Amino acid sequence: QVQLVESGGGLVQPGGSLRLSCVASGRMHSIYSMGWYRQAPGKQREMVARITSSGSTIYADSVKGRFTISTDNAKDTVYLQMNSLQPEDTAAYYCRIVAAGIIYWGKGTLVTVSS
Repeated sequence: QVQLVESGGGLVQPGGSLRLSCVASGRMHSIYSMGWYRQAPGKQREMVARITSSGSTIYADSVKGRFTISTDNAKDTVYLQMNSLQPEDTAAYYCRIVAAGIIYWGKGTLVTVSS
């Protein structure tokens, strides 16, 4: 069974940067999209960034110009480069991959932005 494992979260000061990674434990086929979602305490999970197999990207308005999603398809890996982090970016970040009609979720990695 395919599992997604996120890494790269941590504590960072406002204005800092982090790079999240998500690796699939097994080889995935027919990937439709790869993306990052986040959930802050007391809030609903929201889409942060998503990229399709054709390379089309979409970002939440709140992260446009600060976050960049990228992939390494050979490794079934998706990255999220996060710059100019702000306290409101504090959340658990989850990787999501849609492949062959199945939605896979990682268990999340925590990002805390605080001085």
